[in-house]
Amino acid sequence: MTDARVGLTVTHRRYVPYGHAHYAGNLVDGAYVLGLFGDVATEVCIRSDGDEGLFASYSEVQFRSPVRAGDVLEVVATVTRVGTRSRTIDFVARVVCRGRPERGESAAEVVVEPVVAVTATGTVVVPAAA
Repeated sequence: MTDARVGLTVTHRRYVPYGHAHYAGNLVDGAYVLGLFGDVATEVCIRSDGDEGLFASYSEVQFRSPVRAGDVLEVVATVTRVGTRSRTIDFVARVVCRGRPERGESAAEVVVEPVVAVTATGTVVVPAAA
């Protein structure tokens, strides 16, 4: 019997401010996206268990494409396994809009084919059911 929470998906979108640029070319460090994964995991826990839960670990993280200041990221979390107190979640962060400062200070565009920037699998834990 499959738990009804398997397949639960939560999506967040976030603009990456220029203040988060850490490297040349307005690159943002990978920890920025991991923070977003924590935010979307919190909403997953609230929706699935009525508690914010705690992030326990990542079993895999893949940095696939750069994230830059001026990007709009779509961050998706999907529950893939439900244990007694643990939940396994697959994450993906895609660039859906990108700043184009070479065309002007505030120039930007929608990315025709979203770019997968980061993928991960993580485990969260929630309190035991009462």
